[in-house]
Amino acid sequence: MVDANKNALLSHYHVSRESLKALDTYVGLLTFWQRRVNLIGPSTVDQIWSRHILDAAQLLPLLPAGTSRIADLGTGAGIPGLILALLGPYDVYLYESNGKKVAFLREAIRVTGARATVMQMRLEALTAATALPDVDVVVSRALAPLDRLLSYASVFLGRGAIGLFHKGQDVDSELTEATKYWRINLIKHLSVTDSRGVILEVREAVRV
Repeated sequence: MVDANKNALLSHYHVSRESLKALDTYVGLLTFWQRRVNLIGPSTVDQIWSRHILDAAQLLPLLPAGTSRIADLGTGAGIPGLILALLGPYDVYLYESNGKKVAFLREAIRVTGARATVMQMRLEALTAATALPDVDVVVSRALAPLDRLLSYASVFLGRGAIGLFHKGQDVDSELTEATKYWRINLIKHLSVTDSRGVILEVREAVRV
């Protein structure tokens, strides 16, 4: 039987049987690991499908046609990057420095067969020399204020990638602060999962 939380995803997007099976495996693994590693907010464990899986999946229709490579900065439990890898034909690179979270991500990739690679490094170390080439989209959720997030993502944005960033109720104040230091070309998309949140589609960000 499909539980109500899973229906939150299925009511919005078509998900193949194979992807749904892989997501089930991921959710089971996440629930198990959460008992000993703080991967997601404890209050959201019973709402993984609606609070986390759907939150990641809402990026799917925003991905440009032909998207192949995605970089997820500060991925944590693999949200949104690993979820996107399970839902579509994307090669996803998961940037995370925390050793315990990295161990979870590697196990999740192993058991789900996701087309994803863990990049264990601090985002401060991202430079033109260390960043992967040919990234089409850079994503991030709940990582840092927009100004700092753009600093991390700029190595990809400067090479033609777009950014898709989850932001909550403080988005306007973050934008006000960020535009002191950046010239930003962006579109706001209302969040499917948070009535006060948005997805920022960043087309260009140039430091001023």
